Amino acid sequence: MSLITITSGIGCEEMTIAQEVAHGLGVRLYDDQRLQKKAIEMGLSAEDLRGLNEKAPGLFNRLLRRKPEAYLNLLEAVVYEVARQGEGIVFGHGAQLLLQDFGCALHVRIYASEPSRIKNLIDRQGMSQEGAKKIIQKSDNERKGFLQFAFQMDWDDPSLYDLIINRDKLGVNSAATLIIDVAKSEAIKACSIAALESMERMSLLKKVHAAILKNSISSLEFQIEIPENGVVQITGSLNPLESESNLVEVVKGVQGVKEVRSEIVVPRIPDIG
Repeated sequence: MSLITITSGIGCEEMTIAQEVAHGLGVRLYDDQRLQKKAIEMGLSAEDLRGLNEKAPGLFNRLLRRKPEAYLNLLEAVVYEVARQGEGIVFGHGAQLLLQDFGCALHVRIYASEPSRIKNLIDRQGMSQEGAKKIIQKSDNERKGFLQFAFQMDWDDPSLYDLIINRDKLGVNSAATLIIDVAKSEAIKACSIAALESMERMSLLKKVHAAILKNSISSLEFQIEIPENGVVQITGSLNPLESESNLVEVVKGVQGVKEVRSEIVVPRIPDIG
């Protein structure tokens, strides 16, 4: 069983490499389209998924018509939901950081020089040289901005990756073969049951956070924990203008929640006069 994250800028033939790896290992490739399909299976609405893409924070409201924090929770929930299956290739979306603490995940960065990326876009998409250069720079800046905003992460940090591949030197086929060989090596262990359960709890936690943000429930200070699969523990203080029962109903409505344990305190609004 292979769980792999692949990170790359556009024009690196990254999708062709990822498809070859998926075929060679017999696992699914979770690109944007498949991530959205998985999210729908999780019970997220089409409105929630609008603009499910790596964009800088300034574009979130236009794409999602919601707070960026809600977008991030939805995105993270999808990544953890996919990863808890213990196999598959997750393409982009900060997965290399979200799954950094799980030793069973192989994190790959595919690099190519700007001239070769420009040539690839010209050959494959018929772009002009200037147009290809502008698109590459714009995409790189947006992805860097997204990852810095969402995770305070520099996507060029080599410590985030287990394997960095120069596509200019290796080409598509050799790059794919190298990833497959490393994924099959003894150094990459299958995800343990404990790791998969942890991913499942993280997915549920992010879905709960997203639901609370979506319903604009404000708090004074409360914490949400997933002590066991399907169980949500809420403790702390709620805004006096909010309803504990409403909070509990919102959380109960999240797919995968079986039980809600609430220890919420709602301060009284002091009398005036």
